[in-house]
Amino acid sequence: MKLCLGICASALTLFALTGCATKNYVRTQTAPLVDKTNNLEDRTAQNNRDIHDVDSRATAGVQNAQNSANTASQNAQTAQQSAGQAETAANDAVHRADTLDSVVAGLDNYHSVADATVNFGFDKAVLTKDDKEQLDSFAAQLGSAKSYILEVTGGTDSVGSEQYNYELSNRRADAVVQYLAAKYNVPAHKFYLIGIGKDKEVASNSTAEGRHKNRRVEIRLLTNMGGGDNTQSAPAPSGSR
Repeated sequence: MKLCLGICASALTLFALTGCATKNYVRTQTAPLVDKTNNLEDRTAQNNRDIHDVDSRATAGVQNAQNSANTASQNAQTAQQSAGQAETAANDAVHRADTLDSVVAGLDNYHSVADATVNFGFDKAVLTKDDKEQLDSFAAQLGSAKSYILEVTGGTDSVGSEQYNYELSNRRADAVVQYLAAKYNVPAHKFYLIGIGKDKEVASNSTAEGRHKNRRVEIRLLTNMGGGDNTQSAPAPSGSR
C-alpha cells in the first residue's frame, strides 16, 4: 500500500513538473510569435495611417489644382471681357471722333440766324421762369427752320477752380438742352453743346454785373440753308451780349 502511494505521489510530481515545463516551453515558443504579430499590427496600422495621409494630400492637391484651373479660367474670361470692352470703347471713340469731324467740317457751311442768352445765379444751373420764357420765344422759330443745329455754349464767372467751372458750365448748357429737347421735341443730334467755363468772358469779372453776365448760356440757331424765313433774329433778352 505504501508503495502504491509512493508511486502515485511520484507520478503526480512528475506530471506537475512536466506540466510546468510544457507551459514554459509553450510560453517560450509563442512569445516571439505574439511580438511579431503585435509588430505586424502596429505596422499595418501605421501603413493605413500613411496611406490615408497620402490619400488626403493627394485629394487636397487635386482640389488645389482644380481651384487653380478654375481661377485661371475665370481670369481668362475676365481678360477676354475686358478686351471686348476695350475694343467696344475704342470703336465708340472712333465713331464719336468721326461724328465730331463731320460736324466740325460742316460748320463752315452754317450761319447764325437767331440767338438768345439766359443768365444764372451764382453757382446755379437751374432755369428760372424768366429763363424758360426767353427759351420759349427762341424756340418759336424752330418750327420753320430747315437743316439747322443749335449751338449751346455754357459759361461761368471767374470765381472758383477751373475744373469746377468747366463742370458748372456744362450743367448750365445741359439744363437748356434738356428743356428744349423735352418741351419742343428737338432731337439730340441737333444740339452742339459746349462748356467753356470761365475761358471766354463777355464782361469784366471785376464787377458784380459783369460776373452775372458771364454766368450764362448762349444759344445760336445755325442753318446751312440760304436766306428766307429764318433770317430774322430773336429779340435780344436782358443780360445778353
